[in-house]
Amino acid sequence: MVLNYIWIAFFLLAAVCAIIQCFIGNTGVFADIVGSTFDNAKTAFEISIGLTGVLSLWMGIMKIGEKGGMVNVLSRVLSPLFTRLFPGIPKGHPAMGHIFMNIAANMLGLDNAATPLGLKAMESMQDLNKERNEALGKKYGWSAEQVAKLNETASNPMIMFLVLNTSGLTIIPVSIMVYRAQMGAAQPTDIFVPILLATFVATLAGIIVTSIYQRINLLHPMLIGVLGGMCFLVAAMIWGFSQMEKETMDMISTLLANIILFGVMLTFIIAGMVKKVNVYESFIEGAKDGFTTAVRVIPYLVAILIAIGVFRASGGMDILIRGINWLVELCGGNTDFVSALPTALMKPLSGSGARGMMVDTMTTYGADSFAGRLACIFQGSTDTTFYILAVYFGSVGIRHTRHAVTCGLLADLAGILAAIAVAYFFFG
Repeated sequence: MVLNYIWIAFFLLAAVCAIIQCFIGNTGVFADIVGSTFDNAKTAFEISIGLTGVLSLWMGIMKIGEKGGMVNVLSRVLSPLFTRLFPGIPKGHPAMGHIFMNIAANMLGLDNAATPLGLKAMESMQDLNKERNEALGKKYGWSAEQVAKLNETASNPMIMFLVLNTSGLTIIPVSIMVYRAQMGAAQPTDIFVPILLATFVATLAGIIVTSIYQRINLLHPMLIGVLGGMCFLVAAMIWGFSQMEKETMDMISTLLANIILFGVMLTFIIAGMVKKVNVYESFIEGAKDGFTTAVRVIPYLVAILIAIGVFRASGGMDILIRGINWLVELCGGNTDFVSALPTALMKPLSGSGARGMMVDTMTTYGADSFAGRLACIFQGSTDTTFYILAVYFGSVGIRHTRHAVTCGLLADLAGILAAIAVAYFFFG
């Protein structure tokens, strides 16, 4: 329901902004808006088709892992923690393993691997959702229509999982450092520590806000121990990487990511061999699911990208930034951060759009300017909330998102505020 209102709002706001543009002489704005609908519909289709191969690969690998027992092993290991963050998932359920694999891929910056793993996790949680709803339907005598409507409603575990994704915890932001190097930054890695701090704050805020909504007890010794351990680990990694030269850091981070990725593939295949599973046939079985999932996502992607494109083409984003700048000046605040805000505001809507905003900011103000560095921190601090919601919920037919959008956006807000704070601390 929330996505419905947001989707409508994009078009209504775009109409208002376009009328304003016409009054100030930009009569071609409506042509730009209509053109953006075609361009973004094409982009949505290309993204979905581009996902097909990667989805087929990783869903095939995950099917081998399921039949070889590796997913169940991961589930048992993670049960003490995940049963408290995801109380709606039974202890030892394969969904726990899928969730872990997705989060691990995101932390290593392996976007192509993270998406199919996330879709597999959503599929597992939707199976649980349907089983629960059907059982409740039989118990209370609900009609088939009532059960079907519940099956289109996001469960608590789905929402917690998506908030963890939208908060975008990334330990190794290699791509952003590469962009900084290409734009001529004197020290491309100088944003590494600020990004890690900002994205950690966003993830922690997402967990806390969602736990409050879902009444999860965060004071449990297990959760306190794990979250405290994570804080210590992040601090240790920050210290370790900050001692390295750029070339060493890039080499180690890239090597580590690729070793882990290939190691997962190899481990799953060996486990399948040990269990005497027909590895090849299992891979083909899972790969078929990858193709159907990619096709199922297309309409959801078309819807969200068209709405975003219309708002951008209408000049709405430019009007918003100018308004924020005026308000900050009116309050007597420092407006240095406002020039980088387009990246922060675009990031929840479109990853490629935010990337373009980041590059544009570095081009306009310089890679080593305050705005250029802050745009990079914004890019790495959170993830594409609406894209993730559209793709992940769309892949399993969820239409009623409950508090997912609210929690995701609050995590984004925490990441944005943290990014501004650490940017002023390190570079202000």
